[in-house]
Amino acid sequence: MIGRLSGILLDKNPLQLIVDCQGVGYEVSVPMSTFYQLPSVGEKVVLLTHFVVREDAQLLFGFGSAQERELFRELIKISGVGARTALALLSGMSVADLAQAVTLQEAGRLTKIPGIGKKTAERLLLELKGKLGPDLGSGGAVAQDSNSDILNALLALGYSDKEAALALKQVPAGSSVSDGIRHALKALSKA
Repeated sequence: MIGRLSGILLDKNPLQLIVDCQGVGYEVSVPMSTFYQLPSVGEKVVLLTHFVVREDAQLLFGFGSAQERELFRELIKISGVGARTALALLSGMSVADLAQAVTLQEAGRLTKIPGIGKKTAERLLLELKGKLGPDLGSGGAVAQDSNSDILNALLALGYSDKEAALALKQVPAGSSVSDGIRHALKALSKA
């Protein structure tokens, strides 16, 4: 119903804003990633929004990018994950970081977010697998598959999860699986 707000930022506190649009002040909840990008109070702001109508409340959530809003919408579809948990996830991780954690199935990265326990992290990984495509900043399905294959190869060679993940960061984007493994092994031999 309300997809975008454009107006003057009247007040901003972590996770909560008031945006004046033609004399109407909208209360908007935002993740910290959006909060850090906001202009000063009194300046013009544009937010993409997600409007939720419940029996006891009408809530408006704002985002600085389409990727954040899309990820928020994917998160709240998951059983047991509400808007508050989705905002906490977006506040604690960038869209790209969350997409990488899902691709690599790293529950430990998600449990570092306040309010996300082991079971919730595992449910998130299961539900989001395959849903975070290139439009959500994950680098594309081909890169995801190749990174996953490289990681699995390193684990099969006996490297720990931590060593394999660090080596994977040294692999140039867009590398084939064989080139990626070669780059990762070189990085591991220097460590």
